[in-house]
Amino acid sequence: MQLLKILLWAIVIYYIYKFVFNVVVPVSKATKHMKQTVQKMQEAQQQQNQQPTNTQTQATPKATSNLKVDADYIEFEEIKEPK
Repeated sequence: MQLLKILLWAIVIYYIYKFVFNVVVPVSKATKHMKQTVQKMQEAQQQQNQQPTNTQTQATPKATSNLKVDADYIEFEEIKEPK
């Protein structure tokens, strides 16, 4: 009877070990990797948000020059001739 009890506990411990190292450890590694990836993306986005403020101030003179060109544009309407 003792041998059967020890064998049963060995099987239970084996399956717990197998579950931990095949499921829990990979999930925790993937979670850690995802957190690092999200953090890198957030840092990149913050850097990207800081840079356009400098380029927007430089881009505004170009936008005003485009408005002058657009002011000379005359809208064209097509007139249909009756049959």
